[in-house]
Amino acid sequence: MLLTDGGEPLGAAAPAARWTVEQVLALAPDDASRKAGNKLGSAGPWSDTGGDGSGAVWGLCRGSGSKPYRTVVDTTGPAYKCSCPSRKFPCKHALGLLLLLASGGPAVPAGDPPGWADEWLTGRRARAKEEAPGGGPADPEAARRRAERRAERIGGGAQELEQRLTDLLRGGLAAAEQSGYGLWEETAARMVDAQAPGLAGRVRELGAIPASGPGWPVRLLEECALLHLLDTAWLGIDRLPQPLAATVRTRVGLTAAAEGPPVRDHWLVLAQYDTPEGKIVTRRVWLYGRESGRIALLLSFGAAGRSPALALPVGVTLDAGVTHFPGSGQLRAELGEQFGPPVPTGPPPPGVTVGGAIAAYGRALGDDPWLESWPVTLRDVIPVPSADGWQLVDAQGDDALPVAAAALSRPALWKLVALSGGGPVTVFGECGHRGFDPLAAWSPGREGGREGRGGATSADPSSRNRPDAVVPAAETVPLI
Repeated sequence: MLLTDGGEPLGAAAPAARWTVEQVLALAPDDASRKAGNKLGSAGPWSDTGGDGSGAVWGLCRGSGSKPYRTVVDTTGPAYKCSCPSRKFPCKHALGLLLLLASGGPAVPAGDPPGWADEWLTGRRARAKEEAPGGGPADPEAARRRAERRAERIGGGAQELEQRLTDLLRGGLAAAEQSGYGLWEETAARMVDAQAPGLAGRVRELGAIPASGPGWPVRLLEECALLHLLDTAWLGIDRLPQPLAATVRTRVGLTAAAEGPPVRDHWLVLAQYDTPEGKIVTRRVWLYGRESGRIALLLSFGAAGRSPALALPVGVTLDAGVTHFPGSGQLRAELGEQFGPPVPTGPPPPGVTVGGAIAAYGRALGDDPWLESWPVTLRDVIPVPSADGWQLVDAQGDDALPVAAAALSRPALWKLVALSGGGPVTVFGECGHRGFDPLAAWSPGREGGREGRGGATSADPSSRNRPDAVVPAAETVPLI
């Protein structure tokens, strides 16, 4: 549950935080909503608009009916409320209102919310306080027995899966192509019965490898080895160090609650993207804590054609508490109380070289051997075409990282090339065995009045030619 400031206003005189147009459009659930929201991003259809220092924005939007639609957005969530019948989240009216806010000017004056908007804002914040995480289970002994029974079922499933892998290797990998996908799906169903959805997902991936093109036997053997390692780790989990044991539980599909004191920081939203996984859509949001230097991954899920509830514009900074989940690396986290509206400013995280990125991924693999990739920020890299696609070349050395195949088909790759213009840029993304997947980028700028990245703003463009000039902070450019 996303918590706001607890319902206490942060001041009625200050205007709501202004987002960029690109940050607003990143919230759209689909292209149709993005286009429709664009049409409502001017003052023409709006009346009685306003905003306050707590992050609330409201207005009446003229539609086809006799009554205008009442639209209110709480940018601290963000969360949306509109009287229109649309089931999209956010709807085009909420997007249009945020675009109107992003355009600046007098279109969204500061003020107090009207009754209909204030009622929703007050109710939302009251519910957030009531639904805050509480204590443990009502019956700890019953919960312990349930956990033991599930562990036994997962152990039986792991042993059955080990036998399946042994039979595959004894019969030769070529047999996997002949048996088809049905046998793997049957094995995956058995893992679901054993209440090990993580094992089931990996088994389904094995079934798809024989049809993945040339070189599939090597890939199949690699994945079989990782699956065998996970089985062995689960069967001997009592002998593992606690952080690694927590990682193994997560990998087989056991859920755990975020624990420990929340880390309050100014968290920069680095990237947000959705991944379809069957009938479920998983949304991943990467955060960077400016004071702590920690990376956090927020996960949100949507089902039955609905977008995940969590939506944070890329490039904004949140003053919030974040609680990490147990496990090696402790990247996944839960967003807690926010202490103010998002602020759309800030320089990129300090980056590393290409060699540093590879070393960071290697260290992470030591803690979690099943890790597909690791989040890193590359500094001073230049996108350069190669024989197989594109690569990011270290401007200060001879190292390079290939751009992952998944990114080569995205139009945003050309946005990165245009942003670079043949010069070095700062890029955030996921570094793994398939290459580097760029998710966000920043153009070179000046920091603190000296050459660097980001910094404060200056209202006088001509001052950029002075040695002590301060130029605007580089905006975060989403690449996905």
